[in-house]
Amino acid sequence: MDHNPAHLGMYNFPDASGHFGPYGGSFVSETLTHALEELKAEYAHYQNDPEFLREFHHELKYFVGRPSPIYHARRWSSETGGAQIFFKREDLNHTGAHKINNVIGQALLARRMGKPRVIAETGAGQHGVATATICARFGLECVVYMGSEDVKRQVQNVYRMQLLGATVVPVESGSKTLKDALNEAMRDWVTNVENTFYIIGTVAGPHPYPMMVRDFQSVIGNECIEQMPDLTGRQPDYVLACIGGGSNAMGIFHPYINYPEVKLIGVEAAGEGVDTGRHSASLGGGIPGVLHGNRTYLLQDANGQIMETHSVSAGLDYPGVGPEHAWLKDSHRAEYVSVTDAEAIKAFHDCCRIEGIIPALESAHAIAYAITLAKTLPKDKTILINLSGRGDKDMHTVAEYDKEHAPLHAQPKH
Repeated sequence: MDHNPAHLGMYNFPDASGHFGPYGGSFVSETLTHALEELKAEYAHYQNDPEFLREFHHELKYFVGRPSPIYHARRWSSETGGAQIFFKREDLNHTGAHKINNVIGQALLARRMGKPRVIAETGAGQHGVATATICARFGLECVVYMGSEDVKRQVQNVYRMQLLGATVVPVESGSKTLKDALNEAMRDWVTNVENTFYIIGTVAGPHPYPMMVRDFQSVIGNECIEQMPDLTGRQPDYVLACIGGGSNAMGIFHPYINYPEVKLIGVEAAGEGVDTGRHSASLGGGIPGVLHGNRTYLLQDANGQIMETHSVSAGLDYPGVGPEHAWLKDSHRAEYVSVTDAEAIKAFHDCCRIEGIIPALESAHAIAYAITLAKTLPKDKTILINLSGRGDKDMHTVAEYDKEHAPLHAQPKH
């Protein structure tokens, strides 16, 4: 297989069976095959349907508040003395993150397919909140599965979902995080497939989910391609995004894949350090395998058992990654790096104090690497970061971390 990006030609993945090179596909039980075939056919019918797209973009504009702006982080750019840093402000979307872009698209499909009940899985809670929000907007029943560990970490988002009318089901199995929530959601879907639509929140799962979520999230990158020339006269030199499952990254990366001069960098969670085993860097520390219906890079032991993950950020705490990212890594079209908990927390604090923006801990991973990178580049280079969400949900986590690790981020004394 030729992994030289110069020979990729026009990028047109996945193929008809949902493969991105050797990754992706659909590895599911027979009970789900019919549901996935139905979904694939419906999405193929509606993805270029003018009325569907009109309604999708209408909701994005009038309910979400798109387009989200690109912001020049001037003070931080000046302090680093290197490249100019820009934020794509997905934190300003209604519900506070990029997740709602995809949820609107899938909820519109659910309505057209006559499915009155929606289920979802969530880690940090932002996908759950977005799903509960749109279900309230469209009058759909909503059930959200969430690992009980994440329920504790994200109390505020749990209450938000309940306020919006959703039933939140804490999952007590396994590591009690996102992986286990996804398992439970799939079990529910198998049982209730006739009246239930499963809204997956990331670019993982069986085909057509990785493609479908990417397509709905590509509104992010498509806007950037229009906005950056207005701000800087050209496209950015680097585009950065954090990676858990990888939906915010795929949303900004995908429209840029056919711009070879734009370097794409995904930032995973190194947790306490990739060499400690307590991390969530699937691309940096994993090997290919099958999980949740697709083949991709996974954190697994020598026997193929999925390993427990760790990240200070609930939304990056997943042992796999979207299959399209696996292909972008192997083809060298994108580079993947990782950032530790401590580095992300420092970037979180610095962003608050230097730019007056409280980022999500997930986004803080991308910001941390971008600041390091900016210092190595000349001032005429530009770095565009997908600031995928706001940090209101992370106040408790950061406060607990700071209490444990003081005085690392204590206020300077005057």
